[in-house]
Amino acid sequence: MKVLFYLGHPAHYHLFKHAIKSFGNERAIVLIKSKDILEKLLQEEGVNYFNIDEKAKPAKNKLEILRNFGKRMLRIAKIVRQHKPKLLAGSAAELTVLGKIFRIPSCVFFEDDFEKVADFAKIAGPMATHLICPDCCSAWKWNYKKIPYNSYHELAYLHPDHFTPDINKVSSIFDLNTKNYIIRFSELGAYHDVGKSGINDEIASRLISMLEKHGKVYITSERKLPPQFEPYRIVIRAADIHHALYYADMFIGDSQTMTAESAVLGTPALRFNDFVGELGYLEDLEHVYSLTYGIRTNNVEGLYTKLDELLSDPNLKETFAERRKIMLAAKINFADWMIRFMNNYPKSIPAKN
Repeated sequence: MKVLFYLGHPAHYHLFKHAIKSFGNERAIVLIKSKDILEKLLQEEGVNYFNIDEKAKPAKNKLEILRNFGKRMLRIAKIVRQHKPKLLAGSAAELTVLGKIFRIPSCVFFEDDFEKVADFAKIAGPMATHLICPDCCSAWKWNYKKIPYNSYHELAYLHPDHFTPDINKVSSIFDLNTKNYIIRFSELGAYHDVGKSGINDEIASRLISMLEKHGKVYITSERKLPPQFEPYRIVIRAADIHHALYYADMFIGDSQTMTAESAVLGTPALRFNDFVGELGYLEDLEHVYSLTYGIRTNNVEGLYTKLDELLSDPNLKETFAERRKIMLAAKINFADWMIRFMNNYPKSIPAKN
């Protein structure tokens, strides 16, 4: 089985990396578009890939979105004709359309409930062969195509079977004699982020002031940092950021992905954006396992109050480590599930009740 993987975000590489390594260069065709540190990750990890959109930028309007979509379709189609994959895997609508054109099954892997990414869902839903998501997520009108699993994307690469934290990866970065805190600024520039907000410079300054009374602050950012925040920028290999998240004493950010990553690693995670309360997998992590807290942007004082509460708990990290054990006991290793599904496809398609 030859599989084409299309990666449009650093999180997509982490999601599929064990499957890509399992399939090897002969059976895995890896396509990417430029996004944040994605290409750097693949280069650091020695993965062969084709970059089909080297100058990818957030589209300014719907016409630009359609134009960029068409360009990527043509470039992917050329590679499909050349390499003849038997399965298409990714989180992009382009794959679903091309799957229909070339009569190749397409698998869309997603965590954001389809209702919350409606523009994407209206293409991917009817076009995809399979919609693969955690059982706590919704495929909206296309639940009949849904193949659920009892896990999260993040447990495809941060499950203990695959990830072992290494203190040596962060010992030259963190001050191990004090507490270390990571703040994340996402770009909030994707099509589904329109009208959404997160941590602005004023809020960031207040957070830094609060955290510095307890330890050291490090910032990781998709967007350009203003000069006053540059001294806080974390200097680390892209591939090592999860070691930093594991050993951090707390994570605060407006990113869904890094919030979930911190949560499954047992690091107290505080998220501040307009998606709070809307995404099934983060609701699961928050309300079933108490591994993260979400605050919407109309409640800034609530953010500061929650942060104060967490900072005042001397046993916070230990408490979250115990909660993580409970979560891990309940969830499966998603990478292993994915590899079995692809290797045994189509026999691996679950029977409908």
